[in-house]
Amino acid sequence: MLLLPNDEAAVSELRSKRRAARGHPPIEAVVPTLPTIVIVGRPNVGKSTFFNRLTGVRRAITHNLPGVTRDRVIGEAARPGGGAVVVVDTGGFEADSEAVIPAQIRRQALAAVESATVAVLLVDGAAGLTPGDEELAAALRRTGKPVALVVNKADRRDARLGFGEFSGLGFDVVVLSAEHGHGFDELWEWLEAVLPPPAETSPVVPELAVAIVGRPNVGKSSLLNALLGEERVIVSAVPGTTRDSVDTVVRWGDRTLRLVDTAGIRRKGRTDRGPEVLGVVMARRAIERAHVCLLLLDAGEGVTAQDAHVAGLINEAGRAGVVVVNKADLLEAGEPDRRRMLERQILERFKFLKGTPVLFTSARERWGLERILPAAAAGGDAFFLRVGTGELNRTLHAAWDRQPPPGGRRPGRLYYATQLSGGPPRFMLFWSGGELHFSYLRYLENVLRDAFPLAGVPIRFIMRGKRERSA
Repeated sequence: MLLLPNDEAAVSELRSKRRAARGHPPIEAVVPTLPTIVIVGRPNVGKSTFFNRLTGVRRAITHNLPGVTRDRVIGEAARPGGGAVVVVDTGGFEADSEAVIPAQIRRQALAAVESATVAVLLVDGAAGLTPGDEELAAALRRTGKPVALVVNKADRRDARLGFGEFSGLGFDVVVLSAEHGHGFDELWEWLEAVLPPPAETSPVVPELAVAIVGRPNVGKSSLLNALLGEERVIVSAVPGTTRDSVDTVVRWGDRTLRLVDTAGIRRKGRTDRGPEVLGVVMARRAIERAHVCLLLLDAGEGVTAQDAHVAGLINEAGRAGVVVVNKADLLEAGEPDRRRMLERQILERFKFLKGTPVLFTSARERWGLERILPAAAAGGDAFFLRVGTGELNRTLHAAWDRQPPPGGRRPGRLYYATQLSGGPPRFMLFWSGGELHFSYLRYLENVLRDAFPLAGVPIRFIMRGKRERSA
C-alpha cells in the first residue's frame, strides 16, 4: 500500500495493525455514556469558576489572568433530579487571534462542542456584549446544538441591568453568579428541559489512573498525544504551556485507563507566581490521585535535580513509577554507551524507586510507545498486589533466619507478618525488639521484591514490638 505524506488515516491504520501484530492492543477513546455539557466563552469570563461550581470540585484553575485554562478539563456534575452529566471546561475563545496557542484553543473548544449534548455560552455581564461574544455565538449556531447563553457576574449591578442586550443573540438567557452560586436553579431548570432523562445507573468500571509527570518542557503533552494518536492537549515549545491536569479516559484491551497530563513541576523557589504555582499544585494532586506515575525525562539533558525532586514526590505519595526517557532520538544510534550511561545514572539517582522500569522513547518520532502502557499496567498490578499471609511469613522468616537484624547475642525475633493493604502495599511486622534500622528494612524490602512482582512500587513497613502485640 502506497502511503502519501498527508494520508494520516492510512498511517494511523498501519500503526494500529503493527501494534496488533506485536500483541499491543489499540487505544480506543471511551465515549461518555452520560450527557455532556461543554462550557465555551471568551477569556476571563469565569468559565473555570462556573465549572468548579457546577461540578462541586476544584478541578479547573481559576485566576484573574486571562487565558489560564488552555486544555479541556473534564468533570461530572450531579443532576438535581438524580443522575449525572459530564461537564467540559474549555480555554478562552479568541476568534481574531492568529497566535499558535489561541488557535489550538479554538480547535479544542470547537471539537468539544461537536461531541456535546448541550453547549453553555458564558459571557461577562459586567463587560457587556462584545464582538467576540457575537462571533462565538455564530459559531455555536452553526453546530445545531442546544445553547444556553449564561450571563455571569450577576452579583454586580451593571450585569443585572444590562443582560437584555445579550437576548439579541437568539439564545435563551440565564443570569447567574458563578462565584457566589446564585441563579443555578434557573440554569438547571433550562438544562433539564433539553437533556435526555437520567439513565439507569450503570456499574462502575474500575480505572487505572496513570499520571504523566515531570519538569517543564520534557514532552509530557506530546507523549499523551502520541499515545492517543490525536491532538488531545496543546503542545508548544514554550515551557509551562500545560496548566491544568487534563484527564483522558481510554480503553486499552480489557482495561480502562485514565491518562492524566500535568503541568511541569518545579521547586517553589523556581516557580513564578500566579497560574504556574496553581498548575504545580494541581500536578501534585494528580500524583496523589494516580495509581501509576510515568516520570518523563529529557534524554538530551540527562537526570537533573528537578527530575530527582519529582521522583521524590512520587515516592512520598507511595505511587508506582515508570521512568520514561523521552527524546531518545537525540541519542545517536552509533553510541550505545550514552544510553547505558544514562540508564545507570537513573538507577543511581532514583534508588528509592527500587526496580522501576526504565523505557526509552520518542514522542515526536512515535517509537518506543508500545512498551509504555504494558509497563504502566504492570505497575498498577503491583500497586494493588495482595500477598497471601502464609507465603509472606515463609518468605520473611527465611530471610530473617538467613540474616537476623543486628542486636548482639540476642537479636530480635520475628513473630508474625501480615499485609494491611494494597495501593501501595503495607506490611505489619510483629517482633521482639525496639526499632529496626532502615538498612535492615531495605533488606526485607529487597527480599519481597525478589519473591513477588513488586517492581517500581514503594513498600511500607509498620513495626509492632512484643509488648504492643501482647497488649
